[in-house]
Amino acid sequence: MLGDVIGRPGREAVSRYLPSMVEEYEPDFVLANGENLAGGLGITQETALPLFDFGVDVITLGNHVWAQRQSENFIAAEPRVVRPANLPPDVPGRGFGVFRTRSGQQVGVVNLLGRIFMNPVDDPFRTADKIISCLKTDTPIIVVDFHAEATSEKAALAWDLDGRVSAVLGTHTHVQTSDERLLPKGTAFITDVGMVGPYDSILGLSPGVVINNFRLQMKPKVEIASGQAIVCGVLIDVEDDSGRAVGISRLSIIEKRGE
Repeated sequence: MLGDVIGRPGREAVSRYLPSMVEEYEPDFVLANGENLAGGLGITQETALPLFDFGVDVITLGNHVWAQRQSENFIAAEPRVVRPANLPPDVPGRGFGVFRTRSGQQVGVVNLLGRIFMNPVDDPFRTADKIISCLKTDTPIIVVDFHAEATSEKAALAWDLDGRVSAVLGTHTHVQTSDERLLPKGTAFITDVGMVGPYDSILGLSPGVVINNFRLQMKPKVEIASGQAIVCGVLIDVEDDSGRAVGISRLSIIEKRGE
């Protein structure tokens, strides 16, 4: 899984590095969080479709899911895009799905939003309970993208789902954490996968703009930074029959300046 892909710099970094990463690691299935694909906020058809060509199988989203007004029809129609499942039940799209891997295995993918320091949404714990019981009839391999702010909430969901899903992978904070681990019952966990975007930035945004946002306390401006890229992700090894994770490794590539 690749972390949050930030705007054009992130998309271009995926195009440069994902094909060679697929060749090197030979993953059976590739996820990417795409809630920041379009100018740093939201997703559009034009920004999402190239990622599938570069090797991404499924795109998950987050709290900026509706930032681009024209995205609603695309999210509703594209089965490879999974938006948060604990949004109100009548919103477009799907919050989970079962997908076929390159080797023919089936993988369940669930996207959830956290509630701590985030906009109000339904309980991710109870939502996960309902979805996982449904997915278990199709496959033992289930991956959860938990798009949340608080480390404690991410860890709590991972421990609650330990042994019931293959992985709980945190997104949203854009900073890759060094706490990847296998929980006792076989669930892989990391607090945050990180991001794919400009390295000399504040979470992918231009440092000067973000500093002014804090200093002036006016309407926040969004301006994607430029320059060298960072590509963050994780590689998960899962047993086909049991869905139990047996390995998790962080991946991080920082371009040399001027590349």
